[in-house]
Amino acid sequence: MTTTDVLIVGAGPTGLITAAALARKGARVRLVDAQPGPQIGSRGKGVQPRTLELLDGFDVARRLLAAGRSRLVIRYVDPDGTAHEHDMTKGVEQTPTTPFARPMVLPQWRLEETLRDLLTTYGVRVEFGTRLTDMRPGGDGVAVELSSGERLRAGWLVGADGGSSTVRKLAGVSFLGVTREEKQMLLGDFRLDGVDRDWWHARRRSGGQRLSLVPLPATDSFVLQAEINESDGDVKPTLATYQALVDDAYGPGTVTLREALWTSRWRYNERMVDRYRVGRVLLAGDAAHVHAPAGAQGMNTGVHDGINLGWKLAAVLNGAPESLLDTYEQERLPMAAAVLGLSKELLTRFSKFEDADLDVMSGLGITYRGGPLSPAWDGAGPHPGDRSPDATCSRPDGRPVRLFELQRGGDWTLYRFGAGPLPEVAGVNAYSIGTDLLDPHAAARSAYQALDDEFVLVRPDGHIGLRTTDATAVTAYLATVS
Repeated sequence: MTTTDVLIVGAGPTGLITAAALARKGARVRLVDAQPGPQIGSRGKGVQPRTLELLDGFDVARRLLAAGRSRLVIRYVDPDGTAHEHDMTKGVEQTPTTPFARPMVLPQWRLEETLRDLLTTYGVRVEFGTRLTDMRPGGDGVAVELSSGERLRAGWLVGADGGSSTVRKLAGVSFLGVTREEKQMLLGDFRLDGVDRDWWHARRRSGGQRLSLVPLPATDSFVLQAEINESDGDVKPTLATYQALVDDAYGPGTVTLREALWTSRWRYNERMVDRYRVGRVLLAGDAAHVHAPAGAQGMNTGVHDGINLGWKLAAVLNGAPESLLDTYEQERLPMAAAVLGLSKELLTRFSKFEDADLDVMSGLGITYRGGPLSPAWDGAGPHPGDRSPDATCSRPDGRPVRLFELQRGGDWTLYRFGAGPLPEVAGVNAYSIGTDLLDPHAAARSAYQALDDEFVLVRPDGHIGLRTTDATAVTAYLATVS
């Protein structure tokens, strides 16, 4: 029987980024997926600013930006022909502390392609066409059977295998919530003629059902989303069906669908688990929570799950207390619950988002304040649990360097604002801002509103772990998490 540290089931964005977070820290990882090969559909198509920051920690954000589009104005047309335009990101620009300020349109398959390439640099490949058929958890691991007939033992099993998760079902975890059959949507990627690629096009059909056409950047295709209801009957996701829906919204002969690249039927599900861990089995992404597609939250929430779980599981494999994994559920379950509520509310808007929505959707405000890894802080600036801000400093030789660059690699990062000594702790990259890094314009000090001789400890996932003026508190904190 072969063994591995971690077996991940499901090679979507959640499974891929979890594997990357583990493999870069030396874990033995296997990643299997039931599909015969990489999926080609856009599925999720929005990458939020906070997700880009997290992916920048793996040094892939620049590649994604080159393949995506960060400004796409929504143009919706009323039944009487009146057109309205709304640019959610109007006036939103990057700042020294926030280098990724706008959401980006990017098909999910492109993100997955990028993450698979990243994994190859760690020597990990996706084993497509391989299903999990059985598992038997034990005290020190999980005995697993695969559809290939292979039996193996994994120290840990991660279920990132979507809303119909086999791992979740075998683990006996309930998927609480509702399914509303009356709310359905046909989705698909198409090559088409009749609309330009300068807008996110949104209209209503004659019965009031909503339909949108969104150009996918760096491709020649659009994603089509069309609400259907009982008045449409038992429609099938065929090219003729989609053409009839478009004709209803635009008028016959206006838009011609030439080729269907991928089609799917979506049913409204609002469900989540009540626990993310059962012994050595952990759940992430859609296996733990599903919700309405509005607001581009699903794929992003899964990536956040994977990175949060990945660094903690890697730490446990490298000797950290196993109790660290309890904080995965404690931090991420409330985030999933909040996303369910947000997506449900945004679904009613039909692309008529308000400016305030962008702040919530961006993920920049996600915080683990008050959580088990976030000690209280009564000072100014970002608190433990908040995202760590970026800032540009310089090396002693004058070369500029961003704090986000220093935080890549999956290690803890410690900043001391002042020239005093730094604690020497394995697995921690420590910098004195004043000696190792120069801050002539007080960019870093301003971003953190830091005190003289203060220590700021940043977690591997880019959230602040600790702020203190006591060096012994830093080593004591790290002893609990590494």
